[in-house]
Amino acid sequence: MQSDMFGLRGYLIDAPEFGALRGRANGAVLIEKGRIGQVGDYDDLRRLRPDVHWIDRRPAALFPGLIDCHTHLPQYGAVARGESELLPWLRQHIFPVERDFTGPKARTEAPQFFRELVRNGTTTVMVYAAIYEDSCDVGFEAAQACGIRAIIGKMMMDIGSYGQLQPKKILSISLLESERLCRKWHRADDGRLEYAFSPRFAVACSEKLMRGAAELAARLGAYLQTHLAENREELEKVHHLYMGARDYTHVYEKCGLLTPHTVLGHCIHLNPREIAAIAAAQSSVAHCPSSNLFLGSGLMKLDQLLKAGINIGLGSDVAGGPELNMWQVMRAAIEVQKARSAYEPNLRPLRPSEAFYLATHGGARTLGKSRVIGTLDVGKEADLILVDLPALLPYQNSNGLSKLGPEDIVALCIYRGGPQATLETYVRGRCIYRAGRVAAAQ
Repeated sequence: MQSDMFGLRGYLIDAPEFGALRGRANGAVLIEKGRIGQVGDYDDLRRLRPDVHWIDRRPAALFPGLIDCHTHLPQYGAVARGESELLPWLRQHIFPVERDFTGPKARTEAPQFFRELVRNGTTTVMVYAAIYEDSCDVGFEAAQACGIRAIIGKMMMDIGSYGQLQPKKILSISLLESERLCRKWHRADDGRLEYAFSPRFAVACSEKLMRGAAELAARLGAYLQTHLAENREELEKVHHLYMGARDYTHVYEKCGLLTPHTVLGHCIHLNPREIAAIAAAQSSVAHCPSSNLFLGSGLMKLDQLLKAGINIGLGSDVAGGPELNMWQVMRAAIEVQKARSAYEPNLRPLRPSEAFYLATHGGARTLGKSRVIGTLDVGKEADLILVDLPALLPYQNSNGLSKLGPEDIVALCIYRGGPQATLETYVRGRCIYRAGRVAAAQ
């Protein structure tokens, strides 16, 4: 059994601000009752606290846990499927997969999904389930057993839904089931599990459903998550469905969906008014660059949203994204900015340290959790990952590690990182993944 107090030694790296890295080569973190009790030089801390059991993980790097702000539980089995754009891709490849995500299939796949997340170093995740109540229930049960920090919501749709309910019953049942799930799971496990009311997007939701979701979220103190301005065909459909709205974002404004507890996925095709409205509402954005590239949806104007003061995190967005690997998502975010800078000469490329911030402290701010997680500050809950740096080096030659600074190490992880290098994953000071453990269990 893991002690309530222990220490970890490694190369400490975190990003308290956008682009600002802190690094400590011979660093150590003291963990007490699930929180970070002390941070400093290993030799100093060991001298001060000889009573503590210190675990030497050198030459591993110790980072804050990675945060995935947007992904889909039922879709993981459909990664790399289809070549079309968003709306036909949903109809042809995704809705059939989500339609089947209930009963035994959901119970089998949900635990595997969350194990894969922690194997990739993700400690916090925001997730869409399928439209079925049981798909969300089993998601929460799997997240609870896994030990990950999770915000999950039942997908809500009452236009063009793939379920078997009569259309006139979908609205009331979707709201009823979502409320029931929220009352059951929101803030469960001492706040580790939380609920998000999850209307899919304006193309698949009536105003009544979106207003109902917003009212329930406000009443119950829960999150809201939805998709916004991902694809140009989607924008055209929203324009025809909601002729009275000034733009796509105005639809959500009118329905009460823009709140400080709202996370908006994608946000590629926004005009200046929409960006200002999101910033004024203090809503946050999940940037999903891997998915946007796969579906040819467009290149998000990250710089404009950041300049407006919007909190932005990253999302794997499977099955649009190919894997639950946030290092890969960071790499895609850098590549998107480089692609834009080739045609926008005044646009500066995204640095590895900035992409890393988006996947850690930026993600924590996006989810309203920056006081609790996201950096290696004393008092925060000990959501941490240890990464095997030699495993990422060509020929696994660790001789050159001493020459690498924090930015070099972060870049190494972004360009070569993945589950093969995750040594340990901790949530609230509890080790929920150790290399080889999941493989042995499977």
